[in-house]
Amino acid sequence: MSVRLKIALTIFATGLVTALAVLATVVVAFQRFEHETAFQRSSAFLSRVVATYDNLFELHERHPEDFQVFLKNLVLFEPDTQLYLLDTEGRVLASTGSVVLPPDFRVAMGPVRQAASAMPSPYVMGDDPERMDADAVIAARALGRRAIRGDQPLAGYLYLVCHKEGLPASRWQALRSAFARPAMGLIVAIMTLTTLLAALVIASVTRPLERLTSAVAALSMRGLDKDGLQEGAAEAQPLLPPATRDEFGQLTLAFGAMLTTLRQQWDALRRLDHFRREAVSNLSHDLRSPLTATTACIETLQARWAGDPSRDEDLRMAEMALRNTRNAARMVQALGDLATLDEPSFQLRAETVDLTELIDDVAARFAERATQRGVTVEAVHHRDQPVAASVDIELFERALANLVDNALKFCGPGCRITLCADVEGSEVAVTVADTGPGIPAADLPHLFDRFYQSRQTVAPATGEGGKGLGLAIVKRIAELHGGRVEVTSAPQEGTRVHLYLPRELPSAAR
Repeated sequence: MSVRLKIALTIFATGLVTALAVLATVVVAFQRFEHETAFQRSSAFLSRVVATYDNLFELHERHPEDFQVFLKNLVLFEPDTQLYLLDTEGRVLASTGSVVLPPDFRVAMGPVRQAASAMPSPYVMGDDPERMDADAVIAARALGRRAIRGDQPLAGYLYLVCHKEGLPASRWQALRSAFARPAMGLIVAIMTLTTLLAALVIASVTRPLERLTSAVAALSMRGLDKDGLQEGAAEAQPLLPPATRDEFGQLTLAFGAMLTTLRQQWDALRRLDHFRREAVSNLSHDLRSPLTATTACIETLQARWAGDPSRDEDLRMAEMALRNTRNAARMVQALGDLATLDEPSFQLRAETVDLTELIDDVAARFAERATQRGVTVEAVHHRDQPVAASVDIELFERALANLVDNALKFCGPGCRITLCADVEGSEVAVTVADTGPGIPAADLPHLFDRFYQSRQTVAPATGEGGKGLGLAIVKRIAELHGGRVEVTSAPQEGTRVHLYLPRELPSAAR
């Protein structure tokens, strides 16, 4: 999920929660307004009744049935209310309600005293005798008698209940008509406007980050070479967006400084790498001539001493010197080849060929040498159709030859080396397998490292351990073709080396 989407979702969720909170606040405020209005109206009504009739208790005591009718007449124009006469303990003495209350029915006196007190209150919620499971807005006034007794200054209360269902019905309808449509439309309009403003804010905030990301991606694609990036920070900085004064501007400046440092380090590494390749190439070239001359001289001495029994010890020393000289010549040749393959300007001379023919040629080249060692080398074909691929024939044959030569060094008499080529999707797989002693697991990750040699399976006396460059050359040739090398092996179970190459060379490798 992108940063823009996260910010947009956060703003939308915040707006939605805010809108719901506003709606809930309005509803609660409307309910409170209804309660306060009903309480104030009821209190004013009771105040008028008490001020007009100061003998309510006497009327009830003299004519109880007429008093019921009297109370109903009082609330005739207040259909949403019920009026009760209570004694000092909350017992209902008379009522205007249609529900017949049980004898000795009482209401909670706490809300009654609060409503009748002189202390101002926004509203009071108390018992509704007809619906004791729900609170109702109540009003109350204390009642006395005309003949005041010293032991009974308070006779009871006139208690008025505003029904919740009856009172707000018309008001809720007014709420729906006055609030639901216009207010909801206004809220939707405000949310739409804020969403558009949020989108503009998000775009303006994240645009520098998007530009910086695009610039870094472009730099990654171009690389740090001269073709992708010009020399110096002054030329490199325009590739980044202009630095602003906010945090994104500071990030842009930090990227610019890092880019300058990377460019300087890259130039230094490139110069060192070029010097290394050039030095190795020159050294390899310079050593070939004296090594060739030394080899020729030793071979001449061997020819002269071949028939003289007194020179047997000299012949053995000459043979050892010749073997070491040839090993040194091969190592120098391998170093020169690696230096050439590492050159950035090196280009493959690719041709589309049948790989089955190539592996046949390589197997035939090593057949005689393998027979002398008691090893079988053969090419195996799993399909009748050609396995075509675009490769540099000379380099690819060199890679296969290195693999077969490496297998011969490790395989003893009776072992078998097989070469095969097959198609696997968009790739071709060339496999060199042997039934030799296998490779220890600790050596597998380092097989293609340069100058790495496994000392556990090669006898030093043979002088054929190599210098750890043959497999490195194989890996480099595979990389130049856009492929890879994989090895599977286990001790006493043989080794399988797989060369995976694309059927068509990448355009960068051509």
